[in-house]
Amino acid sequence: MANELAIGWLGTGRMGAAMSRRLIDAGHDVTVWNRTRSKTDDLAAAGAKVADTKVDLAEAVDVVFIMVSRPSDLEEVIAGDGGLLSAGSLPKVIVDCSSVSPEVSAEVRKMVTDRGVAFLASPISGNPHVVAEGQSILMASGDKSTYDLVAPLLNTISKTSVYVGDGEQARIVKICHNLYLGMLVQGLSEVTVLAEKSGVPRSAFLEFLNNTVLATDWVRKRTPDMLALDWTPTFTTELLRKDFDLGLAVARDQEVPMPMGAGVMQLIQAAIMRGHRDDDFLSLFAEQADSAGMKLEAEK
Repeated sequence: MANELAIGWLGTGRMGAAMSRRLIDAGHDVTVWNRTRSKTDDLAAAGAKVADTKVDLAEAVDVVFIMVSRPSDLEEVIAGDGGLLSAGSLPKVIVDCSSVSPEVSAEVRKMVTDRGVAFLASPISGNPHVVAEGQSILMASGDKSTYDLVAPLLNTISKTSVYVGDGEQARIVKICHNLYLGMLVQGLSEVTVLAEKSGVPRSAFLEFLNNTVLATDWVRKRTPDMLALDWTPTFTTELLRKDFDLGLAVARDQEVPMPMGAGVMQLIQAAIMRGHRDDDFLSLFAEQADSAGMKLEAEK
């Protein structure tokens, strides 16, 4: 049974901490590791064990979840010096929740499965606040029996998980999701700036939009940030650029034209170069206003 599995969590940044906390709060046996050990303190206080090394983590658990920022990080923590695969005894399953390309995922999958460890790609939709509220969604791809084994854990982290295929399909789903999210924010920014510059109060326009058939829960939740001009990061502009790089590369490989995506990529790049690299990607709204020659002021 999945609830008898000893769980390891590697990578306890904003997302990793929120996701692993869901398992800890549900009463699971969770051991965590992070490069910066202090980032595990809150999880330890909540009941998690803390491993001293990645090898210690691998040898102590049945399933290791990974949440890291870059493909190079994923390759390092799995196959680098002192990585998971250098342990004397290995976990049964590695579940990677990071956002990486299908190519990197396939390479990592081969390294892992060649050592007799099952591998599941399972990126997530949702920021840390959404995860904490239990409203995130996990997509998963790999061997179906592996998914069936860990699905109860995935469904503890998120409100549900969706099995999308036996290979790297979960990576494609996540990439397409984040492409759409970037295009959504840019579209929202353009029409909101147009309305506001034409004399419509921002709060009134967003109140109207949030009560139409075009409304989304995401826009409703982010409306206070747009009013307050609060760019505290939930997902940075730089991370969005990474996902657009991945998405446009997949589009080239599949010969799929992406005119909107390519245009938004250039606007993301401009936002980064104008100082929004580490801001929330909703700061695209500020860039749109600046391009329109409009000075934004915070609203309640």
